[in-house]
Amino acid sequence: MRDFSRSLPMSLLRAREAVMRQFRPSLRAHGLTEQQWRILRALAAIDAVEVTELARTAFLLGPSLSRILRDLDARNLIERKTAKADQRRSMVSISEKGVKLMASVAPSSEAIYAEITRRFGARKLAELQEMLGQLELCLASSDAGDEITDNM
Repeated sequence: MRDFSRSLPMSLLRAREAVMRQFRPSLRAHGLTEQQWRILRALAAIDAVEVTELARTAFLLGPSLSRILRDLDARNLIERKTAKADQRRSMVSISEKGVKLMASVAPSSEAIYAEITRRFGARKLAELQEMLGQLELCLASSDAGDEITDNM
């Protein structure tokens, strides 16, 4: 068995943590957690989405997502509606206030991305993102499992 510190999951987690350490202070300054920001980013890219699909998109477990949505709803950053096709299902979208909050976070987020790019290199960052995308597709096609965690 390979050394724990050289395992792929640990390497990916260490890299994720190094990246998120760059973003956390800005998110905290705007009163957001990583998971809240992830939800807002996902919602900004779509019109409205069913809660179960949002959980898949944002890689969050249902109970965690429910708590996060409750917090975002209380802050009027999202809007919830009952699905027209199925009254038991809930649809979620970003609110105008949520869009404004994202706009206020965006400049610092882009500055952080620019600094990461400067330090790591634009070509290497693009290659890394391409390789990670290829790894994801390769493993998804092998039906490696659909487990979702809050640490993704």
